[in-house]
Amino acid sequence: MVLQNLWFVLIALLWMGYFFLEGFDFGIGMLLPFIGKDDTDKRILLNTIGPIWDGNEVWLIVAGGATFAAFPVWYATLFSGYYVPLFVILLGLIFRAVGIEFRSKHDSANWRQWWDRAIFWGSLIPSILWGTAFASFIFGVPVTPNKGYIGSPLAVINPYTLVAGLTFALVFALHGSLFAVLKTEGELQERARRASGVLWWLSLTFVFIFLAWSYANALLRGYHGIVPNEVPLSALGAFAAVGWLRRERWELTAFFTNGLGIVLLLATIFLNLYPHLLISSYGLSKSLTIYNSSSSPYTLAVMTIISAIFLPFVLIYQGWSYWIFRQRITKKSLSSGGY
Repeated sequence: MVLQNLWFVLIALLWMGYFFLEGFDFGIGMLLPFIGKDDTDKRILLNTIGPIWDGNEVWLIVAGGATFAAFPVWYATLFSGYYVPLFVILLGLIFRAVGIEFRSKHDSANWRQWWDRAIFWGSLIPSILWGTAFASFIFGVPVTPNKGYIGSPLAVINPYTLVAGLTFALVFALHGSLFAVLKTEGELQERARRASGVLWWLSLTFVFIFLAWSYANALLRGYHGIVPNEVPLSALGAFAAVGWLRRERWELTAFFTNGLGIVLLLATIFLNLYPHLLISSYGLSKSLTIYNSSSSPYTLAVMTIISAIFLPFVLIYQGWSYWIFRQRITKKSLSSGGY
């Protein structure tokens, strides 16, 4: 039981890390056609994430691998029931990655325009679908007592999960605008700053709606996991504080506070779930839990040892890469063969 709880917490932390880091990558991609007025602006924006975006996606790979190894039943149910949304997410991530790498490989405005569209949609659609998928975990999906998914692949989509998807897309876009303010200068920085003001109001509104709706769903379901009220209230407070921080030009603090809000949003979902992994719409007794969906104790023990050895090296390397590429991106710093 200790190892099952440990891996539930670890997987939650991996997803939090992924959303914090990949969130501003998605945000830059979504803002590309709005604050990038010409090709130089767009190259600057893409160069802010160019050296780090693929490293941020490592968190997704590790989170998926950990889910498969620690809770194989959960993993199997997700891929059998969520295959359409997951396939669309995968396509979006592929097109975004190819767009970032290929847009400057040919000196044609039409060529770059098409890849810019791929980057935009490859950022927006996964952002919405990630929020939709995680919200459906606590809303309930058609899972039977034998742990099988019997509903339509689109059963995860409903008004509540769509609100969640839009919420995550907006907070990621806000995250990207705050990152752009930190990494650019001049007129492009001002456009990013103005965009963060608009996105802050929209994000705060949707975060409030999502959290209030989640609380109402928990009351109707008669179960809210172990989430203390302080966690969602702190999430709302973090996003509210971003507005004041950005107005005061405490931009680095605003960026990390927004990231804290994203982490607390996801913490609200995982704490709302615990000890469940996937709520069944047929009743809590038929839901997947960390106890009926986990690997053997031996497997969990071996994975714990391996993670304790290698995870610090991954964290140190990623921290080092952020330090190396910490400078602002300017027109003078653009290389001829860059993004």
